[in-house]
Amino acid sequence: MPAPEPTPPQSSLPEAAAHFGAYVLADAAARARDITAATGGPPGAPTLPAPSAEVPAPSAGLDRVLRGPTGLGTAGLRLTLPEEPQAPAAAQGTPIPGLYHHPVPEPDPVRVEEVSRRIKSWALEEVSLYPDDWEEEFDGFSVGRYMVGCHPDAPTIDHLMLATRLMVAENAVDDCYCEDHGGSPIGLGERLLLAHTALDPLHTTREYQPEWAKSLHSDAPRRAYRSAMEYFAQTASASQTDRFRHDMARLHMGYLAEAAWAQQDHVPEVWEYLAMRQFNNFRPCPTITDTVGGYELPADLHAQPAMQKVIALAGNATTIVNDLYSYTKELDAPGRHLNLPVVIAEREGLSDRDAYLKSVEVHNDLMHDFETEAAALAADCPVPSVQRFLRGVAAWVDGNHHWHQTNTYRYSLPDFW
Repeated sequence: MPAPEPTPPQSSLPEAAAHFGAYVLADAAARARDITAATGGPPGAPTLPAPSAEVPAPSAGLDRVLRGPTGLGTAGLRLTLPEEPQAPAAAQGTPIPGLYHHPVPEPDPVRVEEVSRRIKSWALEEVSLYPDDWEEEFDGFSVGRYMVGCHPDAPTIDHLMLATRLMVAENAVDDCYCEDHGGSPIGLGERLLLAHTALDPLHTTREYQPEWAKSLHSDAPRRAYRSAMEYFAQTASASQTDRFRHDMARLHMGYLAEAAWAQQDHVPEVWEYLAMRQFNNFRPCPTITDTVGGYELPADLHAQPAMQKVIALAGNATTIVNDLYSYTKELDAPGRHLNLPVVIAEREGLSDRDAYLKSVEVHNDLMHDFETEAAALAADCPVPSVQRFLRGVAAWVDGNHHWHQTNTYRYSLPDFW
């Protein structure tokens, strides 16, 4: 595989990075101040004895955790609490009325242009991702603008490309195996399992290994998964790489649940649909925010239940954003596409309009829960890598909404207001 191209001259780390997630950390700071005033100390901070010969120094592992993030770009991002950004006048598209979100600045155009150029080169020249008649759709997806907006603290274009390749590969699997371009629920389990071996390699006997290796080049989704994962693993730590594999297994399990309902022509209960959406959602994207940012959230901190809850809520909220903005697009597609408004209308006997508006409320509840839990975690665990990771997840949530709102090539709103 060719080495990544040199990064061309580009604008410095976007100023917008300093703004993303400020509302989460502002809440955390206020909470910390309240606790400090009441207790005389920071939240969650144990009373430590004075240094003495009997008190050992922190272990190397603990010292590494307490030092926080290291690596490219770390010094360029400080946990300041600037004013809330204002919506840019040039933003296109209309946000869903009543949808709780945070306006963000436009993504850095210099980075957008370069990421867009590189991802198209990768798609065409390295993995032969799509035929000529899909080019307009690929361009209309605006994946460069999407990923630059979602990862404002990425130190280089190469770091942004890690997320961009994986996003394109995931969409290729979704389109070609599940939905728009020949996808079908029939036989999906086999296709997903074989594609997953491009992320989580097969270790088999010498006799059968070559056949598996050859299969990784047999279709566009597997070619894309294999290549994107190779690039990612060259930069990510072993722990970050395995974390991503785990979240992709979650995603594939969600695909299979939705496929089972499609085969049975079954509309699940609303809570069942939301359970499926906790797996079939954007979670693999914000979970790599530290790799793309050039640092690492240690595995023990990532695995904490409070952090897992924050990540799950972020994935759930951003996926309902997709349900809402893609609603009219899916209604125009053949067959019945399950999304939250469709399921609520069917299961709760509401009109299409009332079901859509209730879905907006569900999203808003998830967003408020996400911010509450993130602020509590930021206050309770004042470790630099935790603080930065929470900001990265919040940035992904905001950037994801901004891309959906402004991608008028793909999305339009229903006439419910």
